[in-house]
Amino acid sequence: MTFPLRRSIYPLLSAALAGFAQPVFAQDAATDTEEDLPEEETVAETIIVTGRGLPDAPATPAYAMQVIDREEITSSASGRIEDVLASVAGFQQFRRSDSRSSNPSAQGVTLRALGGNATSRALVLLDGVPMADPFFGYIPLPALVPERLASIRVTRGGGSGAFGSGAVAGTIELESADAATLGFASASVLANDRGGTEVGASLNPQLGSGFASVSGRYDRGPGFFTTPVDQRVPATSRSNYDSWSVSLRGVAPVAANTELQARALVFRDERTLRFEGADSSSSGEDMSLRLVGQGAWQFDALGYVQRRDFSNIVISSTRFVPVLDQRKTPSTGYGGKLEVRPPLGPNHVLRVGADYRGASGTLNEEAYSAFSGNLTSRRRAGGTNGDLGLFAEHDWTIADVILTGGVRLDRWSIRDGFYRAVDGSGAVERDDIYADRSGWDTSLRGGILYRPSDVLALRAAAYSGLRVPTLNELYRPFVVFPVVTEANAELANEQLRGYEVGFDLTPSANIGLSLTAFDNQVENAIANVTLEENLRQRRNVDAVRSRGIEAAADARFGAWEVDASIAWTDAEIEGSDASALLDGNRPPQTPTFAGSARLAYVPSADVQIAATLRHVSAQFEDDQETDVLPAATTLDAFAEFGLTEAFSLVLRGENLLDERIVTRNQSGSIDLGVPRTLWAGVRYRIR
Repeated sequence: MTFPLRRSIYPLLSAALAGFAQPVFAQDAATDTEEDLPEEETVAETIIVTGRGLPDAPATPAYAMQVIDREEITSSASGRIEDVLASVAGFQQFRRSDSRSSNPSAQGVTLRALGGNATSRALVLLDGVPMADPFFGYIPLPALVPERLASIRVTRGGGSGAFGSGAVAGTIELESADAATLGFASASVLANDRGGTEVGASLNPQLGSGFASVSGRYDRGPGFFTTPVDQRVPATSRSNYDSWSVSLRGVAPVAANTELQARALVFRDERTLRFEGADSSSSGEDMSLRLVGQGAWQFDALGYVQRRDFSNIVISSTRFVPVLDQRKTPSTGYGGKLEVRPPLGPNHVLRVGADYRGASGTLNEEAYSAFSGNLTSRRRAGGTNGDLGLFAEHDWTIADVILTGGVRLDRWSIRDGFYRAVDGSGAVERDDIYADRSGWDTSLRGGILYRPSDVLALRAAAYSGLRVPTLNELYRPFVVFPVVTEANAELANEQLRGYEVGFDLTPSANIGLSLTAFDNQVENAIANVTLEENLRQRRNVDAVRSRGIEAAADARFGAWEVDASIAWTDAEIEGSDASALLDGNRPPQTPTFAGSARLAYVPSADVQIAATLRHVSAQFEDDQETDVLPAATTLDAFAEFGLTEAFSLVLRGENLLDERIVTRNQSGSIDLGVPRTLWAGVRYRIR
């Protein structure tokens, strides 16, 4: 599939890269001035670009966060970003299945057991750009290739602040690696014991004072049977998948202390789930331009546009013929951000700015009779959402104490909403036009970080946040047979209220411990509420409240590394009126306990061996707490051995214990997660 946007991406990117071969020079302030030297002896210093945004504010550690470094990112057993993020206890997708064996629209991510209905409650950023699908709110996980990243920072809770709206459960910041980190060129080829393959390559030249990075990845495989043996029928299919993505990134200096960053991402992902013909696809083309100034007046100006599409065919689970063809759901996301930090002295950092995020999209689908195969209905639905945010945040350092406080004002709008359905003959069944809505919401956050000694940091924070319902939640009904879930154009915004306290302990340079206790509540939480048997609707419940404890530890002893993370949460729904029967129930898909531990042995730059043990406690599939997803414990492994200066052998093992992972339980109709999977391949690098 191609999009018209492609014709605009590449000329813009080429123009940004055109300046890379032109080195920019700045006068070295520590040397004599130009007037003091003969013309031929003028001293110049080459500017080295970073490819990153502005430096972290001093109070960043006041909020509970966890950083994943590149070594851990690139050593996951599956080679997929959701597997990397699973090492952060409290991270979860809507379902336990990964992005090879789930429907893309179920790839919402959240933190702190605040999950709900497959839409992301955590804000995911790639180099500052929100990655959620403009229509559905899911994250295009196959397009976020771990090898392209330098680090990941996960901030649990924390409200919206300068990140933008949507961070009701937290923020996941993905930072791309620069050319020096990636090396001049690399390539890898791996295959697994079921015939799946993974091929990747990148070229990352230094160009003048800047750099460029071009990388691609292709994954395909026959997959595995997600259906248990006793529930398979002749129409049952393996979860085969076929996906690719290409990323182009360039960074160049445009003036002293100022650099331009350009990025383009093109991807397509196709999957078949459960039955032959139950095919889904998601695709996209993204582009962003970012100008970062590191001078006395620091600034970060970002603009982006995203073109996405989604299709899905639903197969009857009784007659095994197509009953719904969601043939396309084109959507567009667009927005930008401007942040300025005026020079206020070494003890003050002030961040002021504005951001905007817009989304528009349209669902196009056709329904068919399972008995005759005749067209029974054509449907179109969609609308436009917008959010303009104004923010200010101030960090004040007073000796061993850092105080921080921020305010954000959001002007949100929900407009142009409609739902139209005609029957097979063209007669109108429904033609709904929904009233436009808009309003203002205020979010606050503040915290304190106190370092009584070099080894201990005490912290406390309180915050609020906002999430506007997605176009999917507002306008798109769906069916997971036999359950029908209706949309709801009257949904209110979700509002986060929360606080936390914790400490970080570093008794030595090689050991780190952290502990956080939190109480977070999402008011007007959007959930799929059961109205009667096999009928649900998206509704605002009074709140989803989550209280718990998070802990993390890391240690380095010579060539050995240990990282561990656990989260225990007591989460419950607060409901009344239509959701009164849910009051006190645990939110669907949310475990009480999740933990992860990784042991790695890295004796040299050419050898790395790692094993990761994870446990997730039992969860409920539904809001009535009737269908249980049993607890699961998995063991993964990764190993890389240098064969020559350029080639290495890579071995990976997923779910080595072959644990039975139940990912869906719809009144006994079960889907399973990835079984034991063994990978082997080679990696080539030119540094």
